[in-house]
Amino acid sequence: MPKNALLIIDAQYDFCNPKGSLYVQGADKDMERLAKFIVNNIYQIQQIFLSIDNHVWNDIAHPTFWEDAQKKNPAPFTPIKAEEVKNGKWKARFQPEKSLAYLEKLEAEGKFTHFIWPPHCLIGSLGASIDEKIMQAVLAWCRATGKNYEAIPKGEYPYSEHFGIFVAQIPDENVPETQLNQALFDKLAQYDTIFVAGEAKSHCVATSLWQAMEFAPELARKMVILEDCMSDVTGLGHLGEPIYKKAKEMGLAFVRSNFMI
Repeated sequence: MPKNALLIIDAQYDFCNPKGSLYVQGADKDMERLAKFIVNNIYQIQQIFLSIDNHVWNDIAHPTFWEDAQKKNPAPFTPIKAEEVKNGKWKARFQPEKSLAYLEKLEAEGKFTHFIWPPHCLIGSLGASIDEKIMQAVLAWCRATGKNYEAIPKGEYPYSEHFGIFVAQIPDENVPETQLNQALFDKLAQYDTIFVAGEAKSHCVATSLWQAMEFAPELARKMVILEDCMSDVTGLGHLGEPIYKKAKEMGLAFVRSNFMI
């Protein structure tokens, strides 16, 4: 019998609930469809993995981390570039040299421009909790199968974004949780098919997919994207488009949530 896993990326209140601080338009409906997918395939799913984004208040991607010459914090969705820090437009309030080096490395590698987000998924807050519909469906799966879901924490290190579930945007050699999560690759490799869903399509899902294709291409080819169980951050869908194009070229499957395993 084929072994199937479900990988749910950042299905959390702040992203999925219209009252969340970084609500992704359409995510609440995505989660309704995903919950139905779980229930409809409850005995065909052998394991569920839930990634959980967790942040501190003074995070490099939150407004309070930065200030201008008048000590005013940047508004959410403000891009901050290394050159702007060098010329004094923005200053990091915490470890400025380290923070500038992060921006320089990020830009040199051609990754996402550094954006400021509304404070979100704060550790221990309602915003960090798993979407209620998903949690109910996952717990129904636990009861039916006698298994436990596995949580994958990410994002707590305040000096690097951690969009993808496998490695931080810029890993720190002295911070293990930012480095490549080979153990997670090894766990996922035990399954024949890995269904992937979550938020946001343009950022954390896309980056996770890119990391899998980059570091574990054979594993990536086992992935099946539930394309109606994820949505883009409004206006930023173009960031993920090249990644999904590459995924299709590699032969990854894309299905809708009414797919029966």
